Amino acid sequence: MACASCSTKDGQPKGCKNNGTCGTDSCNKLTVFDWLSNMSLPNGEKPFNWVEVRYKNGRKEYYHNTENLTLSIGDIVATQAQSGHDIGMVTLTGELVRVQMKRKSVPENIEEALKIYRKASQKDIDIWSAARDKEEPMKVKARQFAIDLNLQMKISDIEFQGDASKATFYYTAEDRVDFRELIKVFAREFRTRIEMKQVGFRQEAARLGGIGSCGRELCCSTWLTDFRSVSTSAARYQQLSLNPQKLAGQCGKLKCCLNYELDTYMDALKSFPKTDIKLQTEKGTAVCQKTDIFKGHLWYAYEGEWMNWHKITTEQANEIIELNNKNKKVASLEEFASNVIEDTKAEFENVVGQDSLTRFDGPKRSKKRKTNKNRNNRNKNRKRKPQKTNNDPK
Repeated sequence: MACASCSTKDGQPKGCKNNGTCGTDSCNKLTVFDWLSNMSLPNGEKPFNWVEVRYKNGRKEYYHNTENLTLSIGDIVATQAQSGHDIGMVTLTGELVRVQMKRKSVPENIEEALKIYRKASQKDIDIWSAARDKEEPMKVKARQFAIDLNLQMKISDIEFQGDASKATFYYTAEDRVDFRELIKVFAREFRTRIEMKQVGFRQEAARLGGIGSCGRELCCSTWLTDFRSVSTSAARYQQLSLNPQKLAGQCGKLKCCLNYELDTYMDALKSFPKTDIKLQTEKGTAVCQKTDIFKGHLWYAYEGEWMNWHKITTEQANEIIELNNKNKKVASLEEFASNVIEDTKAEFENVVGQDSLTRFDGPKRSKKRKTNKNRNNRNKNRKRKPQKTNNDPK
């Protein structure tokens, strides 16, 4: 994925030259395209004085532009924090900020709203960049300190405040962790204020990003904003094998994509009879063994004859169940299964529109045929060669 400033021109990549911070904010996750940027406001209307600012790993906050600064997407600004100031990048301005705030339930009229101080100076940017460079070596040391104290936690990321006065440590843990001693070690080693923030395993994967088993970027790090709970019943309804290695994502939890098609499967299963209902026939009692949601087929086997399965449709199964509810029995499942004809013939079509991928290749000649041809040529040359005659007089 690349925006207009990063696309290629004359076969050469251009790049926005922002060293990982896109100036147009089109290469970052959870971005919003400002389609109102080229439109002017009606007469007498004032622009919306709230701004969306992005920080590390896609974290976004909304600030009140009380100074009426002229801001555009890509500007580096100094924003208000609990103590000191933070440095971030403007990602959205104008009326679309009002829509985003309403979608995320952020109130507009509050007295304690955070404000934008000014546009960041070069000194602010230098301090911010120097603090960002310290984060990776600090994370290595912090993990080692947690291991030395035998704490069951994982420090996934560190984020410095823009003025380098505070460092936020993001961690994941299964249970509650007593990290009071760890904070003392961090403060003594790193010489800064420490804040510990626990995140879920899905939030951790969203912050770090990665490539999923489908070959695409993780949904949680690109477009997914709400993390709904995923249970194993979603895999059972879709008839997936309950293999933890295949069903789990990079966060170690069940994949969020198991919920994408679950509603469609649930609607399709409404016409299917319950699998625990047994079919009563004169030949015996049949138990459901397998279902095919896409084709609408069910496989039943008689009790005691578990190796012989009989395939019927959902309509036929519902018909037999209705007869059983009226205390009636059908003769056997064979008379219903014989009506289900399965077409096992596979027909392949040329979807590419080409006869063969090797149609331009020259025909290969066998070595045996070439050898026989050379031998025949040698025999012909021997016959054509004139014989010597003795014309000397006696």
